[in-house]
Amino acid sequence: AARKGIALAGATNVARELSNDPANLLTPQIFADRACEILMPHGVEVEILQEPEIRELGMGLLLGVSQGSPEPPRLIVMRHLPEDAPEAPTLALVGKGVTFDSGGISIKPAAGMDLMKRDMSGGAAVIGAMRAIGELRIPARVIAIVPATENMPGGRATKPGDVLTGAGGMTVEVLNTDAEGRLILADALWYAQRLGATHMVDV
Repeated sequence: AARKGIALAGATNVARELSNDPANLLTPQIFADRACEILMPHGVEVEILQEPEIRELGMGLLLGVSQGSPEPPRLIVMRHLPEDAPEAPTLALVGKGVTFDSGGISIKPAAGMDLMKRDMSGGAAVIGAMRAIGELRIPARVIAIVPATENMPGGRATKPGDVLTGAGGMTVEVLNTDAEGRLILADALWYAQRLGATHMVDV
């Protein structure tokens, strides 16, 4: 019980520390690097997909959100696949990883915008959960995906009324660019299914 408590507390603190980091010190690439540092010592496999690979997968929703920022997106893919786990079910944890959310062209009010460094807290929770799962050697197949990006109003940003095409072929008319979370999570949920997930938790 003590070992389990220590693992869960440590994982919770990791998620909180990530969520508290300022956006200039936690870009999508740094977020991905931190995931590797946190998880690989606990036996969790981590794969980082960069922009060319994201584009090859056809993830136009994640790319559409990211294109207003000079920081390129990353897709953080984590796997806990112990040999003693049954073939099914395969659980997928999918967490939102917007390292800063200005709202894009549909920009947020200035008051409280500093807190939008925490728009990656869902992704941080997933990374924390995967650390605990790996540390406790849970006998279950778990994959996790965090789409990491900024949502900024740069000159190439997606505009209200634009139509984006997701990885599954679904087209989405973006009426408000501050709805970035559901866009990037849609591509991530599609990828979780492609990796064999039978059950999914969307954070």
